[in-house]
Amino acid sequence: MTSITDILAAATPTEGGFTATITPNWLQGRTAYGGLSSALALHAAQACEPDLPPLRSAQVSFIGPLAGAVTVTATKLRRGRNAAFIQADIVSELGLGYRATFVFMSDQPSRIDLDGRLHSDVRPPAPDAELYTGPPEFFTGNFNFFDYKEGLGDAEWLRWGRLRDRAGLDPMVEVMAVADALPPAAFKLLGKQPVPLSSLTWIVNLLTATPATTDGWWLLSAKSDYAKNGCSSQTMMLWNADGVPIAQAMQSVAIFA
Repeated sequence: MTSITDILAAATPTEGGFTATITPNWLQGRTAYGGLSSALALHAAQACEPDLPPLRSAQVSFIGPLAGAVTVTATKLRRGRNAAFIQADIVSELGLGYRATFVFMSDQPSRIDLDGRLHSDVRPPAPDAELYTGPPEFFTGNFNFFDYKEGLGDAEWLRWGRLRDRAGLDPMVEVMAVADALPPAAFKLLGKQPVPLSSLTWIVNLLTATPATTDGWWLLSAKSDYAKNGCSSQTMMLWNADGVPIAQAMQSVAIFA
């Protein structure tokens, strides 16, 4: 099993980024798992500018398929007194497949203190819980999962997930790698029937400058309230093992069913 750490360690530096190989165990169909692409892109963005503040937001477009040899580049769009905007692209032999704008900004003094009651009381799986993973030829084979099923809607997932090999990963890179690991929420309405689908865009807002958890566990949520005409809009959340909210997200997904 080739881990994200392995892919980054084998990468070759280039001007403005690096070249790397997306191995078959990180594919979902004919393209790379979106969390892997985002992890590679963020890694390049973090190296684009010295002394960047923490990641605050990511605006991602999944433009085309990515597999095999890819080139990852990062470009500074603007760096002001408080925030830095970095664009990251991933290109394969088929052309541009991924583009993201990452926004880095430190915590700022503020009179506003609102947490929206976003904490979760869902506890991580017990040490003897029966976990599952995906097949080795699919990206889910890189994860351990444990489902939570109580009180969920018809188009809603709630699942504990962790990378099986996360050694040496930057915490923000790990969060981006894990945060897209759920199937699209509306996909749940189809049962186990396989259909083509594709994530189109993904907006992720980080709620902490220092993401951390216990034993690698992150609680993932995806919920769709609207899915028609082949397109689903879903909201997403990620918590750490203590129920502290780490990231909020929204995603547009094309489902050909």
